[in-house]
Amino acid sequence: MPNPNHSRPPIRFRGRSFLAVVLAPEAPVEVWLSDLDALVRRSPAFFAGRAIILDVTALAPGREELLALLGELAAREIPVMGLEGAGAAGQGAGLPPPLSGGRPGAEIAPPEAGAAAAPATAAQPERPTTLGSLVLDTPVRSGQAILFPEGDVTVMGSVASGAEIVAGGSIHVYGALRGRAIAGAAGSPNARIVCSRFEPELLAIDGLYRIADDIDPTLRGKPVHVWLDGDAMKTAILD
Repeated sequence: MPNPNHSRPPIRFRGRSFLAVVLAPEAPVEVWLSDLDALVRRSPAFFAGRAIILDVTALAPGREELLALLGELAAREIPVMGLEGAGAAGQGAGLPPPLSGGRPGAEIAPPEAGAAAAPATAAQPERPTTLGSLVLDTPVRSGQAILFPEGDVTVMGSVASGAEIVAGGSIHVYGALRGRAIAGAAGSPNARIVCSRFEPELLAIDGLYRIADDIDPTLRGKPVHVWLDGDAMKTAILD
């Protein structure tokens, strides 16, 4: 029998932040699922090991429609950990919990299609500078993930294929950008991506992303500047 007078330490609660991928389907759902399938065919590891949030605000589904959509995602091995915008349809047993209050962020990309996925490892800041910036003195290797939501990230070397940088602000790469650059992840539409040699797998700023297949091939290998103009992603060669 446990001793009721025995002193127990208090329960500790610790916060921990994870960057989630938000899927926001639009009508018609069949077309959206077809586009999703095409994305997964190009990059089979897109959702591997990621926290997935399903935002159904644009659909306003009933309960049956929501269950059917969750079933379609489950069949594609895309587990949903939370719901946004589901309203009353998202209440009840057997459904992911409703979530609210998250800050906007950018989707996270997979390793290069057809390549063996290297285990992602969170890189420690090599040279922290003033608040709001992180400078990396060495190249970012394939399989590394740099997450710095506090501000800008500057890489003095290159970013390898299969590597990933997620910055709350802008991203500056003084070598080749061959991996994934996700800027403005803290909800910063004015964030920029600048690199000396443009060969990215994926670009994203403030939640708007572009994969390699959608990038102008004439820009590859050149110094490039990327920014947002409203809801459009713009690219230009640096003089």
